[in-house]
This record gives sequence, C-alpha cells and structure tokens, in this order.
Amino acid sequence: MGRRIADVSTPARLAGPGEGLGPDELALATRNHGLPLEAMRYDVTPPGLHYVLTHYDIPHVLDEAAWRLTVNGRVRRALSLSPAQLRTYPAVTTRVTLECAGNGRALLTPRPVSQPWLVEAVGTADWTGVPLRVLLREAGARPGAVDVVFTGADHGVERGVEQDYRRSLPLPIATGDDPEVLVAYAMNGGPLPPQHGSPLRLVVPGWYGMAQVKWLRDITVLDTPFTGFQQSVAYRIRQDPEEVGEPVTLIAPRALLIPPGFPDFMSRTRVVAPGTVAVEGRAWSGRAPVAAVEVSTDDGQAWHPAELEPDHGHRWAWRRWSFLWSAVPGDHVLSVRARDGAGNTQPAEQPWNRGGFANNLVQRVPVFCRAPA
Repeated sequence: MGRRIADVSTPARLAGPGEGLGPDELALATRNHGLPLEAMRYDVTPPGLHYVLTHYDIPHVLDEAAWRLTVNGRVRRALSLSPAQLRTYPAVTTRVTLECAGNGRALLTPRPVSQPWLVEAVGTADWTGVPLRVLLREAGARPGAVDVVFTGADHGVERGVEQDYRRSLPLPIATGDDPEVLVAYAMNGGPLPPQHGSPLRLVVPGWYGMAQVKWLRDITVLDTPFTGFQQSVAYRIRQDPEEVGEPVTLIAPRALLIPPGFPDFMSRTRVVAPGTVAVEGRAWSGRAPVAAVEVSTDDGQAWHPAELEPDHGHRWAWRRWSFLWSAVPGDHVLSVRARDGAGNTQPAEQPWNRGGFANNLVQRVPVFCRAPA
C-alpha cells in the first residue's frame, strides 16, 4: 500500500491564534473517546470505558474463521494461522495500561490539529494471547533481520497517502520477554470487542498506543529498517516540518487524579464539602516503574507525597495512589505528578512538538469547596 494522492511532505496543520475546534476535529472527537476519569476507580477498565482511537474505519469482520494471521518475510518458515489455531498455543495474560501518544494534545499552544485529546486517552486491561516471540521463533528469523512490521486491516488516507495501518518494532523488542509483546485475542477475559481490534491485535507493554496495531493480519520480518508513513512521518517528535525528529516509543510518566466531589455540568469544576477529602488516582510509566507520586492543593506552589500502592506484580499497569486533603471553603486547583525509577518527572510546563506527542504535563483540576451549610 502507499498510493500517493497529495504531497506527504505537507506538514500537519497548527491551529491559528484563538482558533477553536473545527468540524474535522469535532468529527474525530465523536468517533473516538477517552476514559471518564472517575472510571480510574476500576483496577481493570471495562472495555466500553477504555479509550479508543481508530485511525480509519473499524473493519467489519464477517467470518472470524476465515481470518488469517500471516508471518512471512525474512523467515525460514512462513506461517498462516487462524484465531482458533492461535488459541491452541499456551496463553499468556498481562495487565497493561495503554495511552494514546497524543494524549493532552488539545492543551498545547499552538494546538496541533488532530484528535483533540485532553488527558483521558488511557485505559488498563488484561490482555490474553500468544507471545510474539513464540511465533517468531517458530517462523525462524533469518540472519540479517532487523525490523518486524505489523499490518492491520484498517485502511485509509493520511496526509495524502493511501495506506493500511502499519507499524514496526526492532527485532530485539519483538523477540524479547521484557516487555513480552502479545498477539492478543482476548480482553478482560472475553473476546476482543470490534473497536479494540477483533479478532487479533498487538499489545506492546510500555509503548504508546500507536504501536498496538489492531485488526492484525500480517507480520513481516525485514532485513532493512521499515520506513512506512506511520513510522517515519507520523509519529515523530519534531519542532519543524523539515526535521527527521525522534521516534515516539515508551510512555512518559503520568499521574492522574480522580476528580473529587461532584461536577458542574459545563465547566466540570468539582464541588466538595469542607473537611477531609480523600483524593486518589492512578500513575504509570513505560520508561521505568513509578517511584513516587506528589499532590499539590494550591496549583503547584507546594507538593506533598501521596501514598503509592505496590504494583501487585503488574509492572506494565497503572498503580493506585491516595492522599488526604483538608479542604477549606474557596476555590482551589489540585494537581498531581509522578516520578519514575529512572528519574523522569512530569513537567509543569510542557515542551511543545508539532504532533502533540508524549505530552505528560501536570494535570490541573479546579475544585470549589463550598461553605458549611
């Protein structure tokens, strides 16, 4: 795939000063959806609440029995496997937090014109499937292999290029066991829902969502680096269109708080009563395990340590944190930030890039504490 309709070198558009969301962005926002932040109370996100981003259309799978996953390219033995055949392999279940690479994009200035995420593009699920390394070992990568390319069944046009959605992983990542990449066929103990990639999808723990190819139908081993659109054009961190840019890979540390109290319908400002307010949320990082979470109740002027729960053996899933706040009447802004074991910390001011990728700006939640009745 790759028929060019327009010049792919045309950079993604940036919103002008004061420009609101246009019909194109609103159309994207209506077909994709984020996690309601109150749903972070679930350790495992129900499939209907998990964030969804679909680049093109959700493929209509008429007959799962006819679906085939092919493994080919620089291999000694090509494979063609049905979902039923994949279920005969020893199954592995891993709890993984997925986050869209563009999470937080709509908060940037100037705003990259694309799916207008705030901070809700995240979710955690128990994914069950076959380790990718098992399939690649069975196929046998030939000497000189460097990249493994994954092709989904979703098809469309992006920046003038007609394409199937395709991404790649370096061979050492694809064949490694930390993280263990899965070809998944189940979510939270049930079949994959259509919007989450039925009948097969890739799950790459610790990586942003663009790596998690849905509706997976082909795995190709290459002896040259993959340079497809989603790899070399779309998901790059760059300031200027002419830059090659850095690839988007591992998830930066982020903590989010479950908005306390109850909301005003339009502004979403939270309302609480004075006294002790239990504040809680989730924290995660793909770069290193989360080491600490801090909470501010005065818009980042002072930070206080939160209690961080153990990961309970789920390295690649979010962790619960909690904090007790003594609320007094008035307006407040609550914030939270995470630091991982490699020293990566959420910034108070987000570095900008043209795609709005890997944005882990500190969350700010306006709260109004009402006077006692």
